[in-house]
Amino acid sequence: MIIGEYIETFITWLTDYCAPFFDALSYGIGGFIEGFQQLLFGVPFYISIALITLLTWFKAGRWSALFSVLGLLLIYSMGFWFETMQTLALVLSSTSIALLLGVPLGIWTARSVRCSKIARPILDFMQTMPAFVYLIPAVLFFGLGVVPGAFATIIFAMPPVVRLTSLGISQVPVDIIEAARSFGATPRQLLFKVQLPLALPTILTGINQTIMMSLSMVVIAAMISAGGLGEVVLKGITQMKIGLGFEGGIAVVILAILLDRITQGLANKKINKKKI
Repeated sequence: MIIGEYIETFITWLTDYCAPFFDALSYGIGGFIEGFQQLLFGVPFYISIALITLLTWFKAGRWSALFSVLGLLLIYSMGFWFETMQTLALVLSSTSIALLLGVPLGIWTARSVRCSKIARPILDFMQTMPAFVYLIPAVLFFGLGVVPGAFATIIFAMPPVVRLTSLGISQVPVDIIEAARSFGATPRQLLFKVQLPLALPTILTGINQTIMMSLSMVVIAAMISAGGLGEVVLKGITQMKIGLGFEGGIAVVILAILLDRITQGLANKKINKKKI
């Protein structure tokens, strides 16, 4: 109980004295998410289905492309296209911000032992804390809506890309690094021309995991009015509408499989090029 009191005091202090900062952050994140939403909402559904199918074909093969067509048409026929685009916009925006923060942090932890020792317990805390707990400070800082949902999603989904970016860079063979240094490569050249290209398949795996965790958290974020497919599932639970909840769950599964196949396809192609 003593720990809870200290945490509550700290959160109250933040909400009282850092309100302008959180307002500016809310405005920025909200505008970023709205940009994704306007982009997805502005494209007719048949064009979106065609583009996603082509992307799936090139990255994951024809069977995944066939699944893409059938799955997206099923979502549209169930009447959940708008909610699916809402969820996709929140996933893409949250993942983008998580990657902008997570990849540089992963590079830093790979290059600094001190940073790695400090970051490791923090990442453990972020990854093992129950997802519902993140909703509490998100609501206190930003109120209800899409922004607190994105805030909670970013915190929950960022650890995998940090860990796997650090792992990928750490696993670059020492002899390759020494060869690059012997040819006069600067630390910047070593990072961008040697370590990151060789670590890219592992980093892409981290991106895949971040997207999957973002999608799982976006559904939970419907409890604080983040909207999307999570709201459909939540409505099915609270109103005891089994069919509605099941249909919303199917739409979430279809979206998750498509995002997983596309990102896995990117990672597999990089691995194949690396082997060649």
